[in-house]
Amino acid sequence: MSLEKIKKNILRAILIILLIANLWVIFGFSNQNGEESGSLSKKVTQIITQNIKSIQNLEQNQKEKVLNKIEHIVRKLAHFTLYTSIGFLTMSLMSTYKLTNKKRVVLSLCIGLLYGISDEIHQIFVPNRGPAISDVLIDTSGVIFGVLIAIIIIRIVMSNICRHNSTKINN
Repeated sequence: MSLEKIKKNILRAILIILLIANLWVIFGFSNQNGEESGSLSKKVTQIITQNIKSIQNLEQNQKEKVLNKIEHIVRKLAHFTLYTSIGFLTMSLMSTYKLTNKKRVVLSLCIGLLYGISDEIHQIFVPNRGPAISDVLIDTSGVIFGVLIAIIIIRIVMSNICRHNSTKINN
């Protein structure tokens, strides 16, 4: 087996492990009941806002309204961010195979979309949780963003490799 093939297999293994770890993290978050999930979101929101005096100085009921809105944004950003990493890792993995760019993108998007849908279905069976089409849309947007980031990075890396190889040949 050539050194290039070994490197490619190591890269694939790393990407698969990272992708599975990401999927596992999402499964873990989705497996939390409504109370656990809400508690985690509240803690993150409190950490984010604890040093913002304009929020901390509000009357209690006004402060709770603001914190609830921020908590909602935190939850949706978490969805987007986790699925961005899925899109990035999946597209990176697909790029290690001899596929057309169109197939790489379509496979990456399909994998992310199907996992997002399965994640929402999973929540049907978790106490005080339920599916939300809006979450699937946010998840899919994250996957698209991750795929785009991967495409840009891969193009930059490939351009640098080609430039490096061209410099080697010319010298």
